[in-house]
Amino acid sequence: MAQKTLETMFIEELRDLYSAERQIVRALPKLAKAASAEELRQAMETHLEETRGQVERLDKVFEALDTNSRSRGKKCEAMEGMLAEAGELLDLGLSPEALDSALIAAAQKVEHYEIASYGSAIAWAKALGLDDVADLLAETLDEEKNADQVLNKASTRINNSAASQIKAA
Repeated sequence: MAQKTLETMFIEELRDLYSAERQIVRALPKLAKAASAEELRQAMETHLEETRGQVERLDKVFEALDTNSRSRGKKCEAMEGMLAEAGELLDLGLSPEALDSALIAAAQKVEHYEIASYGSAIAWAKALGLDDVADLLAETLDEEKNADQVLNKASTRINNSAASQIKAA
């Protein structure tokens, strides 16, 4: 078996990210609809639009690399698992405040996975001398970091609201 190169690993990571982003585009509308806090719903809807742009940006990356690797059927198993867990939250019978807190936690798991994955892809693109590709990926990384910060900000109020439900009971 031939050894795989960093370039091969880089393409595999991009394919994984492409699958992950497409899964997020399919899952976010249902999760946003389940959010009761307007702040959280708006954050998810905004990030849905960003994620659609991220898929388009990955298309540009594949075009720049002159590869059609995105169409080879790779599935991001990690994202599938995280999104399945997020979907399961909707069936737990949680109070609206507790569900919002749980949705934030699930969304942050997704964001942290993406931040780590895009960070690695950027490092590999730079090592391979693909600075234009690294710049495109860095745009997405910035959006992912911003989405995480928005969730952090919302979590303070939402978690306090969920905790006050316990104290009131």
